[in-house]
Amino acid sequence: MKRELFGIKWWEKCVKCFLAGAVVSLLLAGDALAQDDWTWGGEMDPLQEQFEVVHYSLDLEILPKIKGINAVMEMTYRPLGTLDTLRLDLISNYEVVKVESNGRVQRFEHHDDILDIYPDSLSQQVKIYYRGRPPVAENPPWSGGFTWSEDSNGDHWVGLSCQREGGKIFMPCLDHPSSKASNGVDLYIKVPFPYFVAANGRLLNQATSSGYSYYQWATSYPISNYNVNFTMGRFHELTKAYTSTDGSKVPMEVYVLTEHKENAPGLLRVLENSVQTQEKYFGPYPFPKDKIAVVETPYLGMEHQTINAYGNNFQYTKVGDTAFDRLLHHELGHEWWGNKVSVGDWKDFWIHEGICSYGDLLYYEKNAGMEAYLERAAATKKQIENEAPLVKGDNINSAEAYHPDIYTKGAFVMHSLRFVMGDEVFFPMLKAFLQEDRFTYTHQVTTKDFVDFAEQYSGKDLEGFFDIYLYSTKLPKLKVKRKRKRRYDVRLSNVDFSLPVEIKTSDGIEVVELSSDAVRIKSDEKIVVDPNGWYLFDE
Repeated sequence: MKRELFGIKWWEKCVKCFLAGAVVSLLLAGDALAQDDWTWGGEMDPLQEQFEVVHYSLDLEILPKIKGINAVMEMTYRPLGTLDTLRLDLISNYEVVKVESNGRVQRFEHHDDILDIYPDSLSQQVKIYYRGRPPVAENPPWSGGFTWSEDSNGDHWVGLSCQREGGKIFMPCLDHPSSKASNGVDLYIKVPFPYFVAANGRLLNQATSSGYSYYQWATSYPISNYNVNFTMGRFHELTKAYTSTDGSKVPMEVYVLTEHKENAPGLLRVLENSVQTQEKYFGPYPFPKDKIAVVETPYLGMEHQTINAYGNNFQYTKVGDTAFDRLLHHELGHEWWGNKVSVGDWKDFWIHEGICSYGDLLYYEKNAGMEAYLERAAATKKQIENEAPLVKGDNINSAEAYHPDIYTKGAFVMHSLRFVMGDEVFFPMLKAFLQEDRFTYTHQVTTKDFVDFAEQYSGKDLEGFFDIYLYSTKLPKLKVKRKRKRRYDVRLSNVDFSLPVEIKTSDGIEVVELSSDAVRIKSDEKIVVDPNGWYLFDE
């Protein structure tokens, strides 16, 4: 590792730079700031279309006693056009002390949660010194910010969540879902001794001096702003080497509060079961150069890349012969759907949450059988509200995208698509999608990308299926008309496409292609259309 000044020397230099402007503690005095109504995404600011982020390096000191931070963010970027103004996002809670480029102080303005920097050269790096009190999370992770908590021993326990608010609540950044740091992020975190910091990527260095501990974490992959994360606490660590389905050896780690040390082995087993299930259906773990990990947090959970937040209090459910934690499994699933495959516009958010929620159902199938899977699918179906289309208009923000149906209806659409395509096509299609360079890591996807790929892979015309289930609240209307002599006419009255549908008759279950044209079914008993519940119908 070439960074000359990591560890004590590096932090000595950082502190000297920081204190050159003013006395930090005075500016941090007073009450912690409450949450504001921050969101991210929406229409891209034209000034932010003029560059792309290559790398973030965040040097940050956590001050738990006064609930504040001191930080230096160094960003490497690539100009895409004329760049007279480098526009970043950083909430106005913070004071920006100084901005530098190539060692020269740069002119800047910071107001209304926007940081405008006026670079005096063609340098592609900028260093921002800032400090202040982060917003306090009111209802994490749904209403995010910093969570300043304590464990039962009275030790500090600090977490960060910002899926709704974006990365600007803790660092200067280009805060838009279409932006990922293509070369990842380095985190240099300073905390009071003896606290530990669990964060993204791999732990490269750690040091202790003069009552403080220092940690350097670095990611090997592109990362979204809201996935950059760190948790401070008194942790017990348990690790093992995990062999992925592609043969990669990946560190698997759990960090639990020291008071919960006895829960670590069970949590590690639960994590391993979930990874094995995700890999069965979605392919190899996406971040083998870093790690598979969860850290116990003072809030419920979140899909932070390679360091999933876990706050479900070790409440497991028995599924088959396994202990299952639905929250852990769901957040882990985002490593595939959300972190590797990521959307650039929140209108396509169902790809993150819907497909990931479908993976929750698949855990039941793998570990308890098909009947258990169908029961969970039926329970999911009952929760669907169907109040608005899953895919809304372009350029919506994180708050506008959120609705329970992106989980429930999104999962059920995948359940239906499975039946339309058949297992022998559906599951290989999902794995193939996750292996496409054009859809993964730095390359964000759209619903159209997914639909087009599914059609191409399956050789089926799926336009009507996706149009009605993703872009509409309308449902196929099922019409069953009983005829004489034990015959029934069955059709879908309001669609211009066909669906393969199971129909249970006196002779058993048969699959019939239903469309607007009636299909004659013979049965000595009353027929049951879609007995296993593969579709949402207007009945």
